[in-house]
Amino acid sequence: MRILFTGPASAGHLFPMVPTAQALRAAGHEVLFASGQPLDTIRAAGFPVVEIGDGRELPEIFEEQLGGKIEYINRDKTQDEIFDMAAASFAYASRPGVDGLLAAATDWGADLIVHDSFHAAPPLVAARLKLPVVVHNFGASPGLPMIDRLASHVPDLYEAWGLTGPAVTAALNVGPLGGDPDGLPMRYVPYNGGGIVPAEFLREAERPRVVVTLGTVLAKLDGVRSVVRLVEAAAEVDADFLLAVNGADLAPFGTLPSNVRGLPWVPLNELLGRADALIHHGGSGTMLTALQAGLPQLLLPQGADHFINTEAITATGAALRSTSDAVDTTLLTRLLTDAALRDAAHRLQADNAALPTPSALVTALEELAARR
Repeated sequence: MRILFTGPASAGHLFPMVPTAQALRAAGHEVLFASGQPLDTIRAAGFPVVEIGDGRELPEIFEEQLGGKIEYINRDKTQDEIFDMAAASFAYASRPGVDGLLAAATDWGADLIVHDSFHAAPPLVAARLKLPVVVHNFGASPGLPMIDRLASHVPDLYEAWGLTGPAVTAALNVGPLGGDPDGLPMRYVPYNGGGIVPAEFLREAERPRVVVTLGTVLAKLDGVRSVVRLVEAAAEVDADFLLAVNGADLAPFGTLPSNVRGLPWVPLNELLGRADALIHHGGSGTMLTALQAGLPQLLLPQGADHFINTEAITATGAALRSTSDAVDTTLLTRLLTDAALRDAAHRLQADNAALPTPSALVTALEELAARR
């Protein structure tokens, strides 16, 4: 069987699909990824990649569509309004890749397309070729409604091919939070890319470790402004705070407190293996990696899908929520000492572990492919 994976060229959209692709390849199936630049985002995972699109990266295309700077921080908008904005941008960014994806699926002879929900081309191509297609979710937000949102921004493409709408065969939920009501359930298995792990992080720490991260996009677009107050408050907490902020400029912090330090790139799942808590922006991959590790979390939502993720995990009792400016020593101390918070995080970890592994989903995906 030949399975074509595709999604926007962004770690947050491609990385969640890697464990599924690895499971299928381990079962003897052929796997090919199709994505735009930068191809290194997924090539480093060890898969063959075919380039689609016009050679531009997402930020450049988004800025063209928006007519200016990308608006990532949207604390004044509802989650629904943010998703509407995202659908317009991602649908626009999908247009240059439609013909390339059609050619790749046709020439390679794909039996099944597995795709990220923020990509308008795959449901269109699948409908054209009458291929089964699986929406691969990546967090608490459901993927099927996003497929319809994106399709509403490219009606001309469907009309040009004489199609009435996107192809939808199934959805695959990742982790125990949210997703599509009828989606296939699957355990979240973290893939955070490769990297060098300092030996010290393999050992138990002498005092609590708190990891602070802003994911792969927020730190690049907004720097570390959203955690300046946090670093100030951390100085009074008996714990070590590790800033995993993707090489962002730390100058806004001034002189760092003695218990706070910046880190080079370290795969998040390895970093959290010896941590006691995680503070982050609310990104899906970040949230699920901490969930899988059984850690209490403090979320500081800024935009994107942060708000739906925050609502989903705080409802379980495994996480706290705050605005960036409201973080104080009391809140940080509670994150480390609240037994109920830690117990809920362990329950959520167990819920994730009880779900079928990616390998256990191979048979279901084979059956979907056989529907062609």
